[in-house]
Amino acid sequence: MDLEQRVADLERRVAELDGAQRGAPRLDEGDFWALNGLKEKLSELDAADGGVLYTGSVTLPTGEAYSWQMGALTEGLLEDDWATAAESFAALGHAVRLRLLREILGGRRTAAELAGLDEVGTTGQVYHHLRQLTGAGWLQTTGRGRYAVPPARVVPLLVALSTTRS
Repeated sequence: MDLEQRVADLERRVAELDGAQRGAPRLDEGDFWALNGLKEKLSELDAADGGVLYTGSVTLPTGEAYSWQMGALTEGLLEDDWATAAESFAALGHAVRLRLLREILGGRRTAAELAGLDEVGTTGQVYHHLRQLTGAGWLQTTGRGRYAVPPARVVPLLVALSTTRS
C-alpha cells in the first residue's frame, strides 16, 4: 500500500471513530467504506478492469431479516450474454408487479390478499403477474396459495429499486 492510500485509509478510520462518538455511522455519499473494501479486494485479485459489489442487511416490516452480498468482476459481466437477464428485468417492468412484490415483502402473502388490493386488476390478472414474477425468480410459492420473495432476491430487489433514485 502506498503512502497516499495509507493516509486515505487513516482519514477514513478517524472519520469513522468520530462518527461513532456522535452516534450511529451514516451511510451517505461521503462514506466509501464498501467501495474502499471492494478496491482492496480487487487489488488482491489483480482485477485490473474492476468489479461491482452490492450488499445489504434488511429487516422487513414482517420482522424477517436478510443479509446478502454479491460481487462480480467487470470482465465477466461485460462478456456475459445480457439477453439472459431480459426476462428478469421484464418481470420488474410493470407497476402492478412491483406493487405485488412490495405488498408481499410487507406481509400480504396469499393470492386472495393480493387480489383484494385496489388497482391491481382482476383475480386473473393478479395470477398472471404472480406467474410472471415466479417464472423470473422474483417470487416462490410457499404452499397453499402463498408467495414469498426468495431470501436471495430480497436485497437484490431493493438494490434494483435503489438504482432508480437520483
